[in-house]
Amino acid sequence: MPHPSDGHTMPHFEFAIVDSNILAAIGLQQILTDLLPMGEVRTFISFDDLQAADQGQFAHYFVASRIYFEHTNYFRAQPHRSIVLVNGDLQIAGVPTLNVCQSEKALVKTILSMHHHPGHPGSKVHMPPRAAETLLSSREVEVAILLAKGLINKEIADRLNISVTTVITHRKNIMEKLRARSFADIIIYVVMNGLVDVGEL
Repeated sequence: MPHPSDGHTMPHFEFAIVDSNILAAIGLQQILTDLLPMGEVRTFISFDDLQAADQGQFAHYFVASRIYFEHTNYFRAQPHRSIVLVNGDLQIAGVPTLNVCQSEKALVKTILSMHHHPGHPGSKVHMPPRAAETLLSSREVEVAILLAKGLINKEIADRLNISVTTVITHRKNIMEKLRARSFADIIIYVVMNGLVDVGEL
Protein backbone atom coordinates (compact mmCIF):
# COMPACT_ATOMS: atom_id res chain seq x y z
CA MET A 1 0.00 0.00 0.00
CA PRO A 2 1.49 3.38 -0.95
CA HIS A 3 2.51 5.64 1.87
CA PRO A 4 0.58 8.89 1.54
CA SER A 5 3.66 11.02 2.03
CA ASP A 6 6.11 9.47 -0.41
CA GLY A 7 4.06 7.78 -3.10
CA HIS A 8 6.21 4.63 -2.95
CA THR A 9 4.87 1.13 -2.58
CA MET A 10 6.11 -0.92 0.36
CA PRO A 11 7.79 -4.18 -0.70
CA HIS A 12 5.59 -7.26 -0.38
CA PHE A 13 6.89 -10.74 0.37
CA GLU A 14 4.99 -14.01 0.40
CA PHE A 15 5.98 -17.21 2.18
CA ALA A 16 4.30 -20.60 1.93
CA ILE A 17 3.97 -23.27 4.61
CA VAL A 18 3.02 -26.63 3.10
CA ASP A 19 2.06 -29.10 5.82
CA SER A 20 -0.96 -31.38 6.30
CA ASN A 21 -0.56 -30.96 10.08
CA ILE A 22 -2.78 -27.91 10.45
CA LEU A 23 -1.88 -27.13 14.07
CA ALA A 24 1.86 -27.27 13.34
CA ALA A 25 1.38 -25.07 10.28
CA ILE A 26 -0.58 -22.47 12.24
CA GLY A 27 2.08 -22.40 14.98
CA LEU A 28 4.87 -21.88 12.46
CA GLN A 29 2.76 -19.29 10.65
CA GLN A 30 2.50 -17.24 13.86
CA ILE A 31 6.26 -17.35 14.43
CA LEU A 32 7.03 -16.40 10.82
CA THR A 33 4.46 -13.60 10.90
CA ASP A 34 6.26 -12.16 13.93
CA LEU A 35 9.60 -12.49 12.13
CA LEU A 36 8.34 -11.15 8.81
CA PRO A 37 6.20 -8.09 9.54
CA MET A 38 6.21 -6.93 5.92
CA GLY A 39 5.43 -10.36 4.54
CA GLU A 40 2.36 -12.53 4.12
CA VAL A 41 2.64 -16.10 5.38
CA ARG A 42 0.17 -18.49 3.76
CA THR A 43 -0.53 -22.08 4.74
CA PHE A 44 -1.42 -24.98 2.43
CA ILE A 45 -2.47 -28.42 3.66
CA SER A 46 -1.52 -30.20 0.43
CA PHE A 47 0.86 -29.92 -2.49
CA ASP A 48 -2.11 -29.54 -4.86
CA ASP A 49 -3.31 -26.48 -2.93
CA LEU A 50 0.16 -24.93 -3.14
CA GLN A 51 0.54 -25.67 -6.83
CA ALA A 52 -2.84 -24.09 -7.60
CA ALA A 53 -1.77 -20.87 -5.85
CA ASP A 54 1.90 -20.78 -6.86
CA GLN A 55 2.70 -18.23 -9.54
CA GLY A 56 6.34 -17.83 -8.54
CA GLN A 57 5.55 -15.23 -5.89
CA PHE A 58 6.83 -17.11 -2.83
CA ALA A 59 10.20 -16.09 -1.43
CA HIS A 60 10.36 -19.41 0.45
CA TYR A 61 8.50 -22.66 0.83
CA PHE A 62 8.52 -24.20 4.32
CA VAL A 63 7.48 -27.71 3.32
CA ALA A 64 6.83 -30.85 5.38
CA SER A 65 9.37 -33.58 4.65
CA ARG A 66 6.75 -36.07 3.44
CA ILE A 67 5.36 -33.58 0.92
CA TYR A 68 8.87 -32.58 -0.11
CA PHE A 69 9.89 -36.17 -0.89
CA GLU A 70 6.64 -36.88 -2.73
CA HIS A 71 7.27 -33.87 -5.00
CA THR A 72 11.05 -33.61 -4.97
CA ASN A 73 11.39 -32.47 -8.58
CA TYR A 74 9.12 -29.48 -8.00
CA PHE A 75 11.03 -28.21 -4.97
CA ARG A 76 14.51 -29.11 -6.20
CA ALA A 77 13.83 -26.97 -9.26
CA GLN A 78 14.02 -23.98 -6.89
CA PRO A 79 16.44 -25.12 -4.17
CA HIS A 80 17.21 -21.67 -2.80
CA ARG A 81 13.55 -21.21 -1.89
CA SER A 82 12.75 -24.58 -0.30
CA ILE A 83 13.24 -25.28 3.42
CA VAL A 84 12.20 -28.74 4.60
CA LEU A 85 10.39 -29.11 7.93
CA VAL A 86 11.76 -32.14 9.80
CA ASN A 87 11.17 -33.85 13.14
CA GLY A 88 14.53 -33.93 14.86
CA ASP A 89 17.98 -33.37 13.44
CA LEU A 90 17.44 -35.02 10.06
CA GLN A 91 19.75 -33.58 7.41
CA ILE A 92 19.04 -33.70 3.67
CA ALA A 93 22.01 -33.27 1.35
CA GLY A 94 21.97 -29.90 -0.35
CA VAL A 95 18.67 -28.80 1.20
CA PRO A 96 18.20 -26.59 4.27
CA THR A 97 16.08 -28.15 7.00
CA LEU A 98 14.20 -26.74 9.97
CA ASN A 99 13.65 -28.92 13.03
CA VAL A 100 10.09 -28.21 14.12
CA CYS A 101 10.43 -30.34 17.28
CA GLN A 102 12.11 -27.51 19.18
CA SER A 103 10.79 -25.07 21.73
CA GLU A 104 9.40 -21.86 20.26
CA LYS A 105 12.48 -19.98 21.51
CA ALA A 106 14.87 -22.47 19.87
CA LEU A 107 12.86 -22.44 16.64
CA VAL A 108 13.01 -18.65 16.46
CA LYS A 109 16.77 -18.70 17.07
CA THR A 110 17.21 -21.31 14.31
CA ILE A 111 15.25 -19.26 11.77
CA LEU A 112 17.13 -16.10 12.72
CA SER A 113 20.42 -18.00 12.36
CA MET A 114 19.39 -19.13 8.87
CA HIS A 115 18.82 -15.48 8.02
CA HIS A 116 21.98 -14.01 9.54
CA HIS A 117 24.47 -16.87 9.18
CA PRO A 118 23.50 -19.08 6.25
CA GLY A 119 25.21 -22.47 6.32
CA HIS A 120 25.24 -22.69 2.55
CA PRO A 121 23.77 -20.69 -0.34
CA GLY A 122 20.42 -22.46 -0.18
CA SER A 123 19.82 -21.91 3.50
CA LYS A 124 19.52 -18.15 3.73
CA VAL A 125 16.05 -17.03 4.69
CA HIS A 126 15.40 -13.75 2.92
CA MET A 127 13.68 -11.45 5.36
CA PRO A 128 12.49 -7.98 4.44
CA PRO A 129 14.21 -5.14 6.28
CA ARG A 130 12.46 -4.06 9.45
CA ALA A 131 12.37 -0.40 10.34
CA ALA A 132 14.20 0.39 13.55
CA GLU A 133 11.72 0.60 16.38
CA THR A 134 11.95 2.84 19.41
CA LEU A 135 9.25 1.25 21.51
CA LEU A 136 11.51 0.60 24.49
CA SER A 137 13.45 2.92 26.74
CA SER A 138 17.23 2.52 26.86
CA ARG A 139 16.98 0.64 30.18
CA GLU A 140 14.24 -1.61 28.80
CA VAL A 141 16.46 -2.38 25.81
CA GLU A 142 19.24 -3.43 28.19
CA VAL A 143 16.85 -5.70 30.07
CA ALA A 144 15.39 -7.11 26.83
CA ILE A 145 18.86 -8.03 25.55
CA LEU A 146 19.74 -9.82 28.77
CA LEU A 147 16.38 -11.64 28.79
CA ALA A 148 17.00 -12.76 25.21
CA LYS A 149 20.38 -14.09 26.31
CA GLY A 150 18.65 -16.24 28.90
CA LEU A 151 19.55 -14.40 32.10
CA ILE A 152 17.15 -14.71 35.04
CA ASN A 153 15.80 -11.78 37.07
CA LYS A 154 18.49 -11.86 39.76
CA GLU A 155 21.31 -12.10 37.21
CA ILE A 156 19.89 -9.11 35.33
CA ALA A 157 19.52 -7.15 38.56
CA ASP A 158 23.16 -7.88 39.50
CA ARG A 159 24.41 -7.05 36.00
CA LEU A 160 22.57 -3.70 35.83
CA ASN A 161 22.89 -2.88 39.55
CA ILE A 162 19.13 -2.56 40.01
CA SER A 163 16.66 -4.40 42.25
CA VAL A 164 14.89 -7.61 41.24
CA THR A 165 11.57 -5.77 41.64
CA THR A 166 12.72 -3.19 39.08
CA VAL A 167 13.71 -5.96 36.67
CA ILE A 168 10.26 -7.52 37.02
CA THR A 169 8.64 -4.15 36.30
CA HIS A 170 10.80 -3.70 33.20
CA ARG A 171 9.93 -7.23 32.03
CA LYS A 172 6.21 -6.49 32.38
CA ASN A 173 6.57 -3.21 30.47
CA ILE A 174 8.64 -4.86 27.72
CA MET A 175 6.08 -7.63 27.22
CA GLU A 176 3.24 -5.09 27.07
CA LYS A 177 5.01 -2.66 24.72
CA LEU A 178 6.05 -5.41 22.32
CA ARG A 179 2.69 -7.19 22.68
CA ALA A 180 4.84 -10.23 23.26
CA ARG A 181 3.22 -13.63 23.72
CA SER A 182 6.45 -15.20 24.96
CA PHE A 183 10.18 -14.59 25.37
CA ALA A 184 10.60 -15.69 21.75
CA ASP A 185 9.04 -12.36 20.73
CA ILE A 186 11.71 -10.54 22.74
CA ILE A 187 14.42 -12.48 20.88
CA ILE A 188 12.83 -11.50 17.57
CA TYR A 189 12.74 -7.84 18.62
CA VAL A 190 16.36 -7.56 19.74
CA VAL A 191 17.79 -9.47 16.77
CA MET A 192 15.64 -7.92 14.03
CA ASN A 193 16.42 -4.44 15.34
CA GLY A 194 20.16 -5.10 15.38
CA LEU A 195 20.45 -4.84 19.15
CA VAL A 196 22.23 -8.18 19.46
CA ASP A 197 23.63 -10.79 17.09
CA VAL A 198 21.82 -14.10 17.06
CA GLY A 199 25.19 -15.80 17.62
CA GLU A 200 25.36 -14.21 21.07
CA LEU A 201 22.08 -15.79 22.20
